[in-house]
Amino acid sequence: MVLTTTNSIEGHQIKDYLTIVTGVVMSKKTVAMGFSVSKYYRAVEESIDATKEEAFKKLIENAKKVGANAVVGVKVDTELTTGNYTMVSVTGTAVKVTL
Repeated sequence: MVLTTTNSIEGHQIKDYLTIVTGVVMSKKTVAMGFSVSKYYRAVEESIDATKEEAFKKLIENAKKVGANAVVGVKVDTELTTGNYTMVSVTGTAVKVTL
């Protein structure tokens, strides 16, 4: 599966635009604020990284369900909710390209 933030894939022609696909994941545990701000920031970074990987997996699964072999225009949004959960949303356009 080819993923790109651009609207085209160099050297490949987009044969069909299928649909917009997403992968949205909320972290399973909260990131607690303690006495060490640096530990808190590290915990937030680790939570975002893990959540982002899950969101990309969901994006790829959803793209495969519609018959895509690539996703263009990928955008990643992250949010730290008021309950100190991290949420990551990955969105793009599922396409069929010549490989």
